[in-house]
Amino acid sequence: MRVLVTGASGFLGSHIAEQLAEAGHSVVALVRKSSNTKFLSSLRGLDLATGSVEDAASVRAAMKGIDAVIHSAGLVKARDEAEFFRTNTQGTQNLLDAAREVAPGLRRFVFVSSLAAVGPSLDGRAVAGDSTPHPVTHYGRSKLAAERLVRDAKGQLPVTVIRPPMIYGPRDNESFAFFQSVSMRFLPYLGDGKNTMSVVYAADAASACIKAIDADVPSGNAYFVDDGSIYVWLDMLEDIERAVGKPALVRLSIPFPIVRGVATFNEVMSKITGKAAMLTRDKIAELSAPHWVCDSTDTREDLGWTPKVGWPEGTRLAAKWYRDNGWM
Repeated sequence: MRVLVTGASGFLGSHIAEQLAEAGHSVVALVRKSSNTKFLSSLRGLDLATGSVEDAASVRAAMKGIDAVIHSAGLVKARDEAEFFRTNTQGTQNLLDAAREVAPGLRRFVFVSSLAAVGPSLDGRAVAGDSTPHPVTHYGRSKLAAERLVRDAKGQLPVTVIRPPMIYGPRDNESFAFFQSVSMRFLPYLGDGKNTMSVVYAADAASACIKAIDADVPSGNAYFVDDGSIYVWLDMLEDIERAVGKPALVRLSIPFPIVRGVATFNEVMSKITGKAAMLTRDKIAELSAPHWVCDSTDTREDLGWTPKVGWPEGTRLAAKWYRDNGWM
């Protein structure tokens, strides 16, 4: 099977490409000229296609001869709302258009969305797949708009939407910040630290995306993927302490007014430098929500998927990878 993977030079995409290659599939990775492709170049049976999801011509070229698509590319930080929609929404439209035009016999178009497209739980109960969406950030709204494009195409292409919560594990730059902070004996957290979360280990999220290609499910279905547990953030940080092997000497609750001040400063610097910032006032709407939890029961049944790694073990595996690769 020849699979087009977008975002393959990124975190989740690299795990998807790795698992496909290890299973003997042929992989086409759509990557920007500026992407670091060192890891991808080490994978057997992988071809690089230079381009981006925003460039319709490069998408059509990469789509030729493809049997399935796993679209994991997307911006998690941007300079403004329009940039989120340009990449996450219009980029998805470009892929759908190319698939209809160049690969009408596609086995499956798998779109990697996010729990952010549906939004946080309002009452602490795990969000179900059929919950009414109420995204709270520009990122979430751009992903929801992309989801709707994908699901609108269900009569023309076999499509499946995968919605992960926070993804973590080896090669992740975002969650690494927590490991790095703990390794320096400093453990900051927002508010009272009692917010609850669902998470999924990167390799498990990748395997769900691959399972979705051949799963006999109706076109247009959407599935959450998580490890099956709900965690409290302070407990999660303690697991990172154990994984790093260094208990924090300083534990500090950071009030949200301070976080908003930092976010405002980041936005000003973003305009000056032209570089996107992760922590913005828009992002605070996500950080201040007390419950980011979801239910993947139907995913396990429909896709025949079982997550293998829970957060405590996953933090140990991630910490080992960070140490082995000189990150900390």
